[in-house]
Amino acid sequence: MDRSRSGAVVCCSDGRRNGSMEQKKFKKLIHDIELASKMKITPGQYIFSRQNSIASAEAKERADELMSFYRDDSITDIFDISGGDIANEILPYLDYNIIRNSPAVFWGYSDLTTIINAIYAKTGRASVLYQVRNIEGSFSCVQKKRFSDYFNGNEQSLFGVKYKMLVGNCMSGVVVGGNIRCFLKLAGTEYFPELQGKLLLLESLGGGEARMRTCLSQLKQLGAFEKISGIILGTFTDMQQKGISPTIEELVMNMAENRLPIAKTEEIGHGEDAKAVFIGKELTIQA
Repeated sequence: MDRSRSGAVVCCSDGRRNGSMEQKKFKKLIHDIELASKMKITPGQYIFSRQNSIASAEAKERADELMSFYRDDSITDIFDISGGDIANEILPYLDYNIIRNSPAVFWGYSDLTTIINAIYAKTGRASVLYQVRNIEGSFSCVQKKRFSDYFNGNEQSLFGVKYKMLVGNCMSGVVVGGNIRCFLKLAGTEYFPELQGKLLLLESLGGGEARMRTCLSQLKQLGAFEKISGIILGTFTDMQQKGISPTIEELVMNMAENRLPIAKTEEIGHGEDAKAVFIGKELTIQA
């Protein structure tokens, strides 16, 4: 074990399905995270959904558990293995001053986009858009190696994402965003990050043309495309698998009126082969 680092596992969004099989999978996941990272992992107590509820605990209880790990100076990495809809419930109960001064880095994806961007908006701290459960998925061997490489000092193995410039030749700025639907839950709140000069990362699991048009329209009406310095498109799983036309690239180019650099990657999103990206950290992309 790496005595200089230790981690925790939480579920701040929807609780994991309960049952003996899920319990076994969870124990294996903890074991494999420890094996790959060489860290001691402490599992949270609010992991599985309660009877007749999607939640593992009330919002304040989930927030208090998360804060208990931020208060523990031995915890360097907090992995959220959830997703779904209810992560933003906990935002008012978090102590952002403690988060700002904690050594811990938050990891999560999808609905955890809300927490990741709130942390950046309130503290300036970066978090990781990545689902650690990928090490148990259909690309398990590759993901375990990337994960292990990162904790052995090779950041590029997990974070070395390949981008293709669709509009323009380069872009640079602090990355914000993540899942487009979940990012927009923060609009109009104190947890929505300042967009001026930022690179806006967008990805999605579900949704076709109609959902993407309405989400992109909301971003435009928020003035996002007049403030940001570039757009990064991750995978839009449903649209890409179904070959929906117009494509997400076409929708975004039309909405941004070709005034912004736009990059595309197949390595960020909901795919089990996805790599990681820091939200709240500077990134430069060149053709």
